[in-house]
Amino acid sequence: MADLKADLLAIEGLRAGYGEAVVLPNMSLRLSEGEVLAVLGRNGTGKTTLINAIVGINRRFAGTIALSGRDLTAMRADQRARAGIGWVPQERNIFRSLTVEENMTAVAQPGSWTTAKVYEMFPRLEERRGNFGNQLSGGEQQMLAIGRALVLNPKVLLLDEPTEGLAPIIVEELLRAIGTITRSGGLCCMIVEQHAQKILGLADRAVILERGTIVHDAPSGALKADPAVLERHLGVSGAAASA
Repeated sequence: MADLKADLLAIEGLRAGYGEAVVLPNMSLRLSEGEVLAVLGRNGTGKTTLINAIVGINRRFAGTIALSGRDLTAMRADQRARAGIGWVPQERNIFRSLTVEENMTAVAQPGSWTTAKVYEMFPRLEERRGNFGNQLSGGEQQMLAIGRALVLNPKVLLLDEPTEGLAPIIVEELLRAIGTITRSGGLCCMIVEQHAQKILGLADRAVILERGTIVHDAPSGALKADPAVLERHLGVSGAAASA
């Protein structure tokens, strides 16, 4: 029972997909408070489907999803967001016709993460607080998408390919921020990433998906040190993952 109590997110026997297509045949996964989990795999292995199933925007055939012991399975996506699921989709989905500040205040819920705290973490957003979403660079839009998820004061933060298409210096800034977020306590973080070398240094643990199934689950340090596993499942060398 102690382990169950420690889990913030508990997924059991999840079978999910789109229409009649099953992408995740039988997914079970747990995350504890403060944990950063990297979800790795090649394209089409079910990484985004897993995120979407937790958010509640694809079809569930079977299984359960619980957050802090509360069953979310029957909830709509908006109800799951209010219950503590924070989501940063690959497309970012910011409100382009609203200002930076309006983007965050429109969705904010009471809690420790406030607009002011987001500005402390991303000073660039404060400088652009009056700019509309469509006036921001790609990196700034990603910062805003993360900030908007944080002011919901989630228990789980889901990030889908957060570094895709961004300059290396922005990637470093975002990864530092994600580390700060998880160390602040009260939540866990799941990061979907195709490129292991970007995220293994930040994550505590990594799982690799193939055909919607977890084929490897290990501490990130152990995975970085095992070039055979990286090559077999991801097509990268140990040297690349350590970069």
